[in-house]
Amino acid sequence: MSDAIPSDMKDNVFPVPIRYLDLSSDDVGPNAPAISAGLVVFVSAGLPVGQAYIEGSEIPNDLAARAVLPETIEHARNVMQAPIRNRDVSLLICTKDRPDELARCLASIPKQSLPPVEVIVVDNASAGDGTRRVVEAAGATYVRENRVGLDYARNAAVRAAKTEFVAFADDDVILHERWLENLMKAFDRPEIGCVTGLILPGELSTPAQLIFEIHWGFGRGYRRQDFGPDFYRQGAPYAVPVGLIGAGASQAFRRQVFDDIGLFDVRLDMGAAGCSGDSEFWNRLLHNGVTCRYEPTAVSWHFHRKDMKGLAKQIRQYMSGHVAALLVQYQNTGNLGNLRRILVSLPRHYLQKLGKWLRKEATSDNIFLKDEILGCLNGAWYVLRRWNTPAW
Repeated sequence: MSDAIPSDMKDNVFPVPIRYLDLSSDDVGPNAPAISAGLVVFVSAGLPVGQAYIEGSEIPNDLAARAVLPETIEHARNVMQAPIRNRDVSLLICTKDRPDELARCLASIPKQSLPPVEVIVVDNASAGDGTRRVVEAAGATYVRENRVGLDYARNAAVRAAKTEFVAFADDDVILHERWLENLMKAFDRPEIGCVTGLILPGELSTPAQLIFEIHWGFGRGYRRQDFGPDFYRQGAPYAVPVGLIGAGASQAFRRQVFDDIGLFDVRLDMGAAGCSGDSEFWNRLLHNGVTCRYEPTAVSWHFHRKDMKGLAKQIRQYMSGHVAALLVQYQNTGNLGNLRRILVSLPRHYLQKLGKWLRKEATSDNIFLKDEILGCLNGAWYVLRRWNTPAW
């Protein structure tokens, strides 16, 4: 994969600016000057409440009127005013050979408005002792897991935690100071077993980062959403779209759900299996009647891969993981919709995409088409060879 810029991004200037504008400030007032191209995130009482990409210039007040919903501001205000009832939470981070990113993530934890009971970092077979040194310097608990695979590491973290709730953050994120508090406030009903949060881009300095954010990004908007039995039933015919729930880089669970339905499936999130252990687990939760919630006031920032080669590898892993998870979900639940997505929906989708690609030059939407298709094939082959392997 070359670093050529897709045709639909050649007019972009990098880095793409990311501006945070407080709705109560003069920056968004009636006399505020126009702002130029970039990503604009509007903030109310310290929490992001809406965003918009602009290509030319815009008046901030007019842009805010289109990008921010009154109910979003009201929800953020209600969450801030709600009491914290759930404080017994561990913060879990899994990492491998990324001490600098890990140090940046850990530095955001002391600022949390709700301090975690414990911070556990699972080192998934890193080379050298750089990871251990970073963890010890931060005063966190260090756990070593030598079996390579994110879900081995996640399971080791869950086993090490002693609290009623566990919250996972990736090592390449920075946490908003109210991230953990707002995750915990979202567990306000007993049927809610999982909560995910809003993930914004930490930077958009390269075409690869912009492509990821536009087409593969982790953000799920600024409205709270609950995903329960109705969502699972309606989505079952063509595989439940659990990707709508959020991203594994920012999620929390009741510890009890792992006792009830098992741990993360270790056949996923490693090598050819790609990235999918979190989505398979959400599917399992829904299948067992547990509700998952997306909470946009639990905010973090993710730093996407900067180069096209790294992004191509990531997309192969995503699609490999998607198909691998569909097969595992079929094995676990017997839901034929998972097979229907592999055999009907995905081939139809890629035939349409291939037709568009043949008619015009590569764009940001299809430049990784080969990687997507190869990822799907790899994921199917990987799981079928390990069909009877123990899940955890």
